[in-house]
Amino acid sequence: MSASPIKRLPALPAKRATIAEVALEAGVSKATVSRFLNHRERLLTPEIATRVEIAIAALAYSPSPMAQALKRGRSRLIGLVVADVTNPFSVAVLRGAEKACQQAGYLLMLFNLGNDSRRESEAIKALTAYQVEGFILNTLGRDAGAAADAARHGKPVVLVDRRHHDMQADFVSLDNAGAVRLGVAHLLKAGYRELLFVSEPISGVSSRMEREAAFRSVIGDSAAEAPDLHGNTFESTEGDSDGLDQALRSLRQRAQGRLPGVISSNAVVTLRVVAAMARLGWRFGAELGLVGFDDTEWSPYIGPGLTTIAQPTDELGRLAAGCLIERLKGLDLPPRQILLSGRLLARGSSVPVAPEAN
Repeated sequence: MSASPIKRLPALPAKRATIAEVALEAGVSKATVSRFLNHRERLLTPEIATRVEIAIAALAYSPSPMAQALKRGRSRLIGLVVADVTNPFSVAVLRGAEKACQQAGYLLMLFNLGNDSRRESEAIKALTAYQVEGFILNTLGRDAGAAADAARHGKPVVLVDRRHHDMQADFVSLDNAGAVRLGVAHLLKAGYRELLFVSEPISGVSSRMEREAAFRSVIGDSAAEAPDLHGNTFESTEGDSDGLDQALRSLRQRAQGRLPGVISSNAVVTLRVVAAMARLGWRFGAELGLVGFDDTEWSPYIGPGLTTIAQPTDELGRLAAGCLIERLKGLDLPPRQILLSGRLLARGSSVPVAPEAN
């Protein structure tokens, strides 16, 4: 009977050397090593500096960037809190903010709420414990006390996309009203007359409220141009596919021969509408038209291509980080509001298809 082969356990990672071990190896004090690390070799003799340098190389010692930053009173960390990291909008804003931070010598720390507004205070406290110097918040905005806590700690805050009630802070966002007008005008021009605005739950989330209010306003303002135009709102919740299916059926029923169209409030909702169309066996342009907020990488490849309102997400993230870094450098101005325009990208989902002949 042959012996079983010996299974070798993976080697444990080597323990990180400490400054005390470097000092012991070099035969000097920790203060001497600290002087060397902080590039104050002029306070050391060449012989001692060489001993410290050799000890650092022998132990593969590397100082903790965080510890060094805190000694200087600066962490050069910026906290970014997002409501839902699975939302393509949040990821795109993150990329823009990260690039701006990197160019300015800052690092970004991300906290994802998972759409749970109860965690907003937890996020602020956790990132504060890491000594972040300021916050970029793309949260639901339902916990006004959370952002106020950050301000009370003397840390500047920039809000992205969603406002916080009564909070005075720099705010960077899409021009929601203008973007909704683009979408409705496009559907009107294509001949759609029975419209449905589909959104995640609206109450308490400023961007959703602004878009829905703009939708109702545009419907009213368009009465002279299109007297047969009607519009309704449906709030879609995760997991309620039956509710969305029924809302789309009702939309077609109300249309009574007129063209029905949908405006979806973000990419998450757009995917839900796409899934509902598949369940119902409908085609874009035939049974209903669609304009969705957020131009994702997959938008051109679904069905005939999805018509979208593209947000300048990279620029939103870059501007938010830029505003915060200006505050960190001492800029003292009243809170600023920066609204950027959306861009409509027309594709097949909003092009009416002629009925097939029997």
